Amino acid sequence: MDAVRVALLREVLTGTEWLTATRRFAGSLRASVAPRGGGLLLVGSAEYEPWHLAAHLDDEALWSGLPALSPTLVRHRVPDRAPAHLSVGLGRLEAVRRGETLLVVAPGEADAGLLERVRDARHGGASVFALGTGDRCLGELAHEVLAPPPEAGLDLDTVQHLVSAAAGENRPLTGHGRRRFRDRLARLAERLTAPPPAGW
Repeated sequence: MDAVRVALLREVLTGTEWLTATRRFAGSLRASVAPRGGGLLLVGSAEYEPWHLAAHLDDEALWSGLPALSPTLVRHRVPDRAPAHLSVGLGRLEAVRRGETLLVVAPGEADAGLLERVRDARHGGASVFALGTGDRCLGELAHEVLAPPPEAGLDLDTVQHLVSAAAGENRPLTGHGRRRFRDRLARLAERLTAPPPAGW
């Protein structure tokens, strides 16, 4: 993440409507996984795999003391010899059950195959969240949608960082005390310049 994007991330913290919408979406996501304990499934489109969001939600799960925020990354294509936590294919969506939460990240229009799996997951009892550029069909399937308007000047990567950080806020942090949202996002912005976490 370059200095311009870091500055944008910090500017978003100044109380814009977008920060409110992001925090509301993240709070609903947290509320969906916390009491139900069914687990969080994270899937992208065939062209876009949200592994970076998976890694940051994993971090937030640890920092916030909310293990249910740690997602299972569901992949369209699983390479040979992928580690176990990166070896979950689309078939997992066919086995979704009541109490689970599905977060779909799609930078463009979702393909018919993904939409069908999301529809099945919803009918299976999952709570569906959509994060992306406003795909109408995906939005109709989701219980909650967050799509940045073009005038917001936010790209999908930046929005994912805001959502993951907000998902862990307002929770007691084990062994770390309470951290203010602004301070945590400032630290997150600094960490984004580093290579991906070793496990991902």
